[in-house]
Amino acid sequence: MDLGLKDRVYIVTGATRGLGFASARELTADGAKVIVTGRDEKRAADAAAALGPSAAGVAADNSDPEAAGRLIAAARERFGRLDGILISVGGPAPGLAADNTDEQWGAAFESVFLGAVRLARAVAAELGEGGVIGFVLSGSVHEPIPGLTISNGLRPGLAGFAKSLSVDLGPRGIRVVGLLPARIDTDRVRELDALSGDAAAARAGHESRIPLRRYGAPEEFGRTAAFLLSPAASYLTGVMLPVDGGSRHGF
Repeated sequence: MDLGLKDRVYIVTGATRGLGFASARELTADGAKVIVTGRDEKRAADAAAALGPSAAGVAADNSDPEAAGRLIAAARERFGRLDGILISVGGPAPGLAADNTDEQWGAAFESVFLGAVRLARAVAAELGEGGVIGFVLSGSVHEPIPGLTISNGLRPGLAGFAKSLSVDLGPRGIRVVGLLPARIDTDRVRELDALSGDAAAARAGHESRIPLRRYGAPEEFGRTAAFLLSPAASYLTGVMLPVDGGSRHGF
């Protein structure tokens, strides 16, 4: 199936590793061009080099109010256009409700929530018909995840913003979509498993509760993201798609 991605240009934030990098890799594999971002300049450059000439790396922190303008300018200067963005943010600090500090909540709000809102608003102002804004969220949008209180608090609100944005931008032909990963085999998930003290046992326990009985591979998530961002998904907007092996309870 031709996704129609050839020569389309996307910004992918948080793309030096994990789900962001996997998504950028699948986009470029299908012919798109990408601006990949990360907070560290060298890691952003290395990620872009690994993707080849269809990628350029730019150091950017999602919590920086100036980041959106710099990324939009980089896309236009490097590739001559902008067709969309995938906003992927590193997970906030783990912890229970009684343990997380005001500082952790504040830092996560700036990066996970307000930074994503700023990026989406800035890109929306630049996009024309056929443009798309994607959010990498979490299964915590629908069901709280034990030990991830900050994520449980912020991700549902960001999903609500994304849904509202899809209604606002729909008449302009701009789509807004969200992806809700659960246990995808990334460094972040391995780190969370290790917090239990026995990572192998934690993984086995999680896998036993996933209908497909395994963690997802990053490339499986990346292919899903590439499809949702592509013209092939031109009638999908306002959706929050679980990418979780069937873990979500309910429909």
